[in-house]
Amino acid sequence: MLNRRNMLHGMAASVGAAFGSSLVPERLLASASSSTTPKRVVFFMQNQGFDPKTCIPEGLSSSGSLAGTKLPEPIAALEPYKERLHIINGLHGRHTSPSHSAFFGALGGYRGGDGVPPSAATIDFELSKALPQTLLPHLCIGMDSIENMTTKPTLATLSASGAGQPIFMYSDPNQLYQTLYGGISTGDIRLQHEARSNVLSQIEMLAATKGRALPAADQLRYGQYVQGFNDINGLRGRLDTVAEQLRKFAPKVDERYSKPEFETDWHDVLLDLGISALVSGITNTLTIGSGRGEIFGAWKGLGVEQQGHNLGHMEQPDNPIWIKIRQYNSRMLVRIMEALESQAEGSGTMMDHTLIVYTSNNADKQHTNGANWPVMLLGNLDGAMKTGCFTQLDGKRPINALFATLLRAAGQDCDRFNMNDNLAKKFDASTGPLREVLA
Repeated sequence: MLNRRNMLHGMAASVGAAFGSSLVPERLLASASSSTTPKRVVFFMQNQGFDPKTCIPEGLSSSGSLAGTKLPEPIAALEPYKERLHIINGLHGRHTSPSHSAFFGALGGYRGGDGVPPSAATIDFELSKALPQTLLPHLCIGMDSIENMTTKPTLATLSASGAGQPIFMYSDPNQLYQTLYGGISTGDIRLQHEARSNVLSQIEMLAATKGRALPAADQLRYGQYVQGFNDINGLRGRLDTVAEQLRKFAPKVDERYSKPEFETDWHDVLLDLGISALVSGITNTLTIGSGRGEIFGAWKGLGVEQQGHNLGHMEQPDNPIWIKIRQYNSRMLVRIMEALESQAEGSGTMMDHTLIVYTSNNADKQHTNGANWPVMLLGNLDGAMKTGCFTQLDGKRPINALFATLLRAAGQDCDRFNMNDNLAKKFDASTGPLREVLA
């Protein structure tokens, strides 16, 4: 059955759904009289697992402060931000059946699998609805090898807006730049943006005309298809109306876009675009898939020749390859924090109202049963979360409990996320948010 969000995401890589016709970015038209504090959440999902030994300071075996500890080498870049860091160990995701990856289940908290469609909305999408609305409530970007990002510039494996409704992530920075900043671009990018816009507009008109000849039973479903084009064309138009305001937020386009030497060139500019979308206020929720939720991924730009599935068969602690990858991730997290810290917002900065969630779509390792799912949180979402600490849980609460906690922090009343009573009896020892996490 055709579905408005499926069609929109399939044709336009999750550009526009769940946004109203008159919405404009909070940062672009900030109002001093606004009673709503802008908030934003970033999810950074690394494939192949997140071994707790790569993030827990030596000597810490029980909950306590991070003050006076030294962060392990893989995340040493976060040392200056330790007071904003919360390391959580002992959540589980056994019910997601992760193995090589939990896919949609990693952010959905339900059973996932390769090629298995999402069974419900994921936490990043639900948070995008709970937070103050923006032009593009949810942006997903995916990082992989150059070959994979080129042949599959969009892919949906991690995020979903509902059952059977995957959200596509961008992997080609040229496509993403056209979507966000095509209205202010010049040269080839401008020409491509205009050509793509004209094609989409023509398809919308043709589809609307042809749809009238369909039987009444099919017109409703076909109308959803047409509405998908209407939404993406509407988003393009609204971005064009604020093009001049967006100009100061657009990253500079250089040869890394058109002539990347390594895949990490594209990783870096994709991150730049994601950060710019947050800082400008185009979006309030950013999901980054390093490895794009699968078993692939490459980091030749770091001097790592191994790639893909083989990386998952290596022990991560004290492994020079995984130290490089995790250090690269940590530097990316720092770049996000520094960019948000540099922007004044309210009585503080954008980072004061932001939460970054770093974990894996594959629990602690490849071929895992999901018994331990380490997570790092950075920031406190306007004072809602505890920071500067390490929390060791007993392995009896699922990742769903963390997701319910995030919704509580965003102002939504939520005791359980994507977990009914029958499932909770088997996989959750309690109910409600994690009291160890909320401030």
